[in-house]
Amino acid sequence: MAELMPLLLFVLVCLVLMCGFPVAFTLAGTSLLFAGVGVLTGTLDDAFLHALPNRMFGILSNQILIAVPLFVFMGVMLEKSRIAERLLRNMGLLFGPVRGGLGFSVVIVGMLMAASTGIIGATVVTMGLISLPTMLRQGYSPALATGNICATGTLGQIIPPSTALIILGDVLSSSYQQAQLKMGIFSPETISVADLFVGALIPGLMLVAAYLLYIGLVALFRPQAAPAVSDRPPLDSAFVLELLKGLLPPLALIIAVLGSILTGIATPTEAAGIGAGGALLLAIAYREFDIARLKEVMDATLQVTSMVFLIFIGAALFSLVFRGFGGEELVHSAFTSLPGGVFSAMLIVMLVIFLLGFILDFIEITFVVVPIVAPVLLMMGVDPVWLGIMIAINLQTSFLTPPFGFALFYLRGVAPKEIATRTIYRGVMPFIAIQLLILLLLAIFPQLATWLPDQLYG
Repeated sequence: MAELMPLLLFVLVCLVLMCGFPVAFTLAGTSLLFAGVGVLTGTLDDAFLHALPNRMFGILSNQILIAVPLFVFMGVMLEKSRIAERLLRNMGLLFGPVRGGLGFSVVIVGMLMAASTGIIGATVVTMGLISLPTMLRQGYSPALATGNICATGTLGQIIPPSTALIILGDVLSSSYQQAQLKMGIFSPETISVADLFVGALIPGLMLVAAYLLYIGLVALFRPQAAPAVSDRPPLDSAFVLELLKGLLPPLALIIAVLGSILTGIATPTEAAGIGAGGALLLAIAYREFDIARLKEVMDATLQVTSMVFLIFIGAALFSLVFRGFGGEELVHSAFTSLPGGVFSAMLIVMLVIFLLGFILDFIEITFVVVPIVAPVLLMMGVDPVWLGIMIAINLQTSFLTPPFGFALFYLRGVAPKEIATRTIYRGVMPFIAIQLLILLLLAIFPQLATWLPDQLYG
């Protein structure tokens, strides 16, 4: 019976989460229940629970995690101050006369929004409210328009500085240290969030390029599905000035944030501070700042940050109890006994994470699944940066896949009622194929994720 306790704990956590209970309390409550049973029956050494206060203090004093509220503040401020709306409108006017131009604009602006918010729901809803009516009014195929918006919205998973990558980087760092200790390696070397940011650049840009290529091919072979816009104002100096005013400031902010991380001038936390302060200054410069809006942004930031840190604490308790019952050894034994070794283990992990992405959010998967499987995979020789990017793109694909993809639900909530749900499902299919292709290329050529970090950080 004792050998089944970690498996029962994992299954019960997933079942309770699927019932809709809050993630943080599900993780903490279920783990405490199993811990009590384990201590009473003698199957769990309570010494594991003595480590919980130190683990909680370590979470709350973690310098890297300060970047979470700062990046969330940056993204929400850019959204609430209508900077993203202005950017999308101007890009649409610039590319509109080209067939597929509105589609190109959605991808480019979505990429920039992903780099500033890193939150899928915010990006999909914002793009759906702003761009979908315009695309439909200009004669775009509803399937292409909705698929384009959903796929672009999921770029927040992989385009740095993604909140998902920050959280994933912290979890992978802890897993990497555990794997080293298990192997008897005592080294200060760890995995930083900057490593994941740099590793995500090439795969993320490949996804963006593939989206643009697909839209271009649709415009070429099916021009009626992605027509040119005919009502653009004249390309005079006033239009160019308005375009530059809408494009250059947010672009400069994103370059400053990412550039300071990539060049080593600033840590991710310091860069997040630059981003938050820069977003505030942009709102003031665009005359979109007032106390009411600041309060709204700070409330949204507080809600997201509180949720993340409560889940962190619940996940710490879950991880301790799971390991206390010998769950890590159980997973290691199962993976190492698989025929095919690392390949089979990675395939199973990717499949499980993909399926869980239908019912759980990325935060839940990152805290529940990754701490269980990552140390074992790292002990088997898997590169941690490559593993992190594979997980991020895998989840991004899962969130886009019918019938349970989160991005589909977000867009369904703001799309006109005359657009059928099956139209949205049909529209995302080509983009799912693109993401699976990128995931396959990344699996075959891990250097796509590891080459740039190796070049920059050695």
